[in-house]
Amino acid sequence: MTRPGQSKASGWRMVSSPRPDCATAFQKIALECVAMVKMHHGGACAGDVEALHQIRVAFTRLRAAVSFFAPMTADAEWRNLKKEIAWVNASLGAARDSDVMVEYARRKRYRAWAQLRTGQGLDKRQARNHRRLARCLDSGRFQGLIEAITGWIERGPWLRRWERSGGSKPAKRLKAYCERELNRWRRWLIRKGRRFEGLDASQRHRLRIRTKRFRYMLEALTDIVPLRSRGEFRHVHKPAKRLQGVLGDLRDLERLARLGVSAQGGNPEKNPPHYRGQRKKLLREAVDACRSLRQAGAC
Repeated sequence: MTRPGQSKASGWRMVSSPRPDCATAFQKIALECVAMVKMHHGGACAGDVEALHQIRVAFTRLRAAVSFFAPMTADAEWRNLKKEIAWVNASLGAARDSDVMVEYARRKRYRAWAQLRTGQGLDKRQARNHRRLARCLDSGRFQGLIEAITGWIERGPWLRRWERSGGSKPAKRLKAYCERELNRWRRWLIRKGRRFEGLDASQRHRLRIRTKRFRYMLEALTDIVPLRSRGEFRHVHKPAKRLQGVLGDLRDLERLARLGVSAQGGNPEKNPPHYRGQRKKLLREAVDACRSLRQAGAC
């Protein structure tokens, strides 16, 4: 006999309660990420820049959701899946970085500098990285990964363990859990933000990733859990989104400068035009975004 909420075709269980619990919320978020990957797969294989970006976002959202619900979702099967996702992300990241660098090099401010420093090297690298990505996304290994992720979300060992623990009983636990975890994540960002001037490039990169995950979970959970009013949500979401964007711009600008040095055999004689001033401006904006996030109300 098929249980309520269980599909005869697939055999997986997803509670369709109007008051979702943690497992249902996680499944909803995670399956939407898989759907996004499938939706943009063809475009990314064809070299569409936005489709590639959306697949990267989908994988980041998925990893954020697993991390957010880690007490429930962490298991050996996910650790294996995460290694395969890292394999895909290597190709996605290289292609995305190439796209961003080419876009920078075509800006009026950097055009002459990039032509002098890198010549046609950026375009060739971009084409090479997109060919590599297309092979990755068209491979049986990638298709197997997507099937494995879907199966794990729908009927993985984490779900059976959670059901045995009685975690599905009070749906109100979801709201309390989400508010507690979002506040914990926000406090981590605040601690790092207070010492922002002392962070090196790798630490700033980690801060950017954590900020991105915090923002993605805010967005995903707002559609599922009544965490806060619309105005209060924007109060927290806006500085997180701004901090993520500023840190991303700073990372791209520094990478552009390193590309110029690499192309000239390690000679850092001349940075991109207005590099120092732009870098200082972005650092100031990052500090201001950290301050705004610190001042925003708790979730």
